Amino acid sequence: MEMPMNTAQSGAHFPVQHQSLSLDIKGNKTDIVISKYEDSFLVIVTQIGCMGTILAAKKDESVFSDPTYNVSVLFGKRDEPLLLACARQLIEHISGSGSARSLVISLGLKDHSQGTLKDIIAAVIENRLW
Repeated sequence: MEMPMNTAQSGAHFPVQHQSLSLDIKGNKTDIVISKYEDSFLVIVTQIGCMGTILAAKKDESVFSDPTYNVSVLFGKRDEPLLLACARQLIEHISGSGSARSLVISLGLKDHSQGTLKDIIAAVIENRLW
């Protein structure tokens, strides 16, 4: 589905609650889809037109210690620490907002710079479903 730049669309007819938007980040057209499932959020971010590195993030709680956040690469580049940091920041924000859902995020990016990832995090949080 083709959408003009800097637009957001909420899915009223799709059975899963979701938000999709398209924006320009550092000169790259970036499409973002955020879906809310019963036990997790799925965030797909692409500048290349397909899924990229897929990461899973969750909050682990213990009675005896502070919560910890577990981020792992399910598929794709394992040598990109900024992608792990992106997923970690989002799961911390999700948990801090009171949600117990985990996160699955796909990042198909042309530009893996810190500035690009900060803009992606800001866009996802601005259009969040949690």
